[in-house]
Amino acid sequence: MSATPEDLFAALDQLGVEHSTMTHPPIFTVEEGRAWHDKIPGLHCKNLFLKDREGKIWLAVMPGDKRADLNQLEKRVRAARLSFARPDVLLEVLALTPGSVTPFGLLNDIARRVTAVIDEDLLKSEWVNFHPLHNAASTTLRSAGLMRFIRSLGYDPIVADCGP
Repeated sequence: MSATPEDLFAALDQLGVEHSTMTHPPIFTVEEGRAWHDKIPGLHCKNLFLKDREGKIWLAVMPGDKRADLNQLEKRVRAARLSFARPDVLLEVLALTPGSVTPFGLLNDIARRVTAVIDEDLLKSEWVNFHPLHNAASTTLRSAGLMRFIRSLGYDPIVADCGP
């Protein structure tokens, strides 16, 4: 059974990670979310669910306004030809649907198939925002709290520049 937002919030609370959540209409893209940027403090982020030629799965987490460069990223993390993973793989691995991709979905990666990549610029922001397992809300937490959450799940995220 996949994690719920309540499971996520309980996990954050157990780790002592300060967080707040604001509901809003479903937001599928960074562009759609721009109207909420003034209402929700902190860095607005995007998440790229990727697969490489060898079948390895990657989650790149980065500032929403930063342009991703998959060619450069695959060199930096030593991936074999990155491309976007299919929605059925996203559902199978993170129990998420397109438009709801979030590092919080790592709660559902029971087999720990995903390699998490955190953009170095994201860590320069004190507060960051992500969907809490669905795209009709945004959860704000400190970037250090995000890293604590990811590490608590057994991941050792790669910190790299995801852009050009």
